[in-house]
Amino acid sequence: MTATLPAWAALPAIVLLVCGGLLTAIGSFGLLRLPDFYARMHPPTMGTTLGAGCILLASMAISSGLLGRPVIHEILITVFVVMTAPVTAMLLVRAARYRGTRQQKQP
Repeated sequence: MTATLPAWAALPAIVLLVCGGLLTAIGSFGLLRLPDFYARMHPPTMGTTLGAGCILLASMAISSGLLGRPVIHEILITVFVVMTAPVTAMLLVRAARYRGTRQQKQP
């Protein structure tokens, strides 16, 4: 049994998957390139949140196209990712401040 994906679902899914992958990669490169802990916290959090959101929207489009009905299970996953990633980053920054991690001076 072979199901074909309609163009109205495939084209946005392609764009969303590429954007999600790029956002996640940019966040990872920001983690590697930035000088100190506090600067490194922002790119991965934003990259993960936005990248995962794009990938989950693409998953919704593909699932809806294959099943022929709206599929919204991924919205629940998106809500949890959007809620937990920034909160985790905030807790890590608070823990670093509590431990006395100093911010490096920029030259």
